Amino acid sequence: MARRAASWPRLLLLSRAFAAAAAEPKRVLVPVADGTEPVEAAATADVLNRAGARVTVATADPAGDDRGLLVEAAFGVKLVADGRVADLEGEAFDLIALPGGMPGSANLRDCKVLEKMVKKQAEQGGLYAAICATPAVTLAHWGLLKGLKATCYPSFMEKFTAEIIPVNSRVVVDRNAVTSQGPATAIEYALALVEQLYGKEKSEEVAGPLYVRPQPGVDYVIDEFNSVEWKCSGTPQEGIPGQGLLSKHKVLVPVANGSEEMEALNLIDILRRAGANVTVASVEDKLQVVTRRHKFNLIADIMVEEAAKREFDLIVMPGGLPGAQKLSSTKVLVDLLKKQAESNKPYGAICASPAYVLEPHGLLKGKKATSFPPMAHLLTDQSACDSRVVVDGNLITSKAPGSATEFALAIVEKLFGREKAVSIAKELIFM
Repeated sequence: MARRAASWPRLLLLSRAFAAAAAEPKRVLVPVADGTEPVEAAATADVLNRAGARVTVATADPAGDDRGLLVEAAFGVKLVADGRVADLEGEAFDLIALPGGMPGSANLRDCKVLEKMVKKQAEQGGLYAAICATPAVTLAHWGLLKGLKATCYPSFMEKFTAEIIPVNSRVVVDRNAVTSQGPATAIEYALALVEQLYGKEKSEEVAGPLYVRPQPGVDYVIDEFNSVEWKCSGTPQEGIPGQGLLSKHKVLVPVANGSEEMEALNLIDILRRAGANVTVASVEDKLQVVTRRHKFNLIADIMVEEAAKREFDLIVMPGGLPGAQKLSSTKVLVDLLKKQAESNKPYGAICASPAYVLEPHGLLKGKKATSFPPMAHLLTDQSACDSRVVVDGNLITSKAPGSATEFALAIVEKLFGREKAVSIAKELIFM
């Protein structure tokens, strides 16, 4: 009896140790590099953060330059990473997930420390993942997809070696490897990663507030009222180096601490793909803003006070409740929005911003709009709140992070036409 009694403290200690281990958040590494596709990096970090993972975004670019942790991602997006891959070699991660983009995928491939880390992850049966060009350019090059089913950006599928089983699917899971196709499959990919780490129930729980598309791969739908042509002014200007001239369409994307990163980056990325002259303006006291979920450090182009001196063909805002509240309290931005509306020039918002920015300042008066469903009761006219994207004259609104790509594509259609929007939708693997 004495020996049995003595075992209880040990059992209690073991029980507490297991409970502590279970309570530890899953650790996830998202390596980035110059040329990384920002929407894929943001969606991965954002969705896994929502699931409770501890996400580290680390630059794989070589140390030694004067940029510090600054990463010049694709389409002129500037991010500040949490740290360097080179400093994390001895760390253990439950998942290493590589975003795509070119030359980002090649820059990840050429990082020897990252190669060593991902190979060790695979050898130990740990979860590893890649999206877009990276399965072909990076994982295949490292020999980490041999004998596995995998997918990638369709035009890179030919780079798969004979040992890889190519699958034309939006997301493929085979053993401890997860692969996906492109920017518009990034949320599906991230949710698959949540399922692998936490189970299906958690993945469904995280998916709910995102309001993901019920049928991935199909066309987007715009519910339009009082249709008008969106006009623009000005002449083409120099764009991002290597991408030629921008169109004359000048777009302002205001951002704040607490803005929703997936919504902001979809707008910036997709509108710049279309050739729009996109200016990102900070309403904080510096250019660097900290987004809502992963705490992405996004570097804006200008301050909002400078933006107020310029004319824009469209002003469009991301959501995220803390960010929307800051946008709403920024007088210089509100004055700019009111001037835009009074001039019958296009403006718009997604998620929390229709309810927290546009509605309180009278910018939805006489208009149909949608917003993040739990906030829809704040709209005076709620008749269009079930729609994912609503256009009413010069106003465009959308619902949630899961409709951010549709929102941006609808803007492209209004500015550049249906043909251009469909072309970009296919490029994104949206449809």
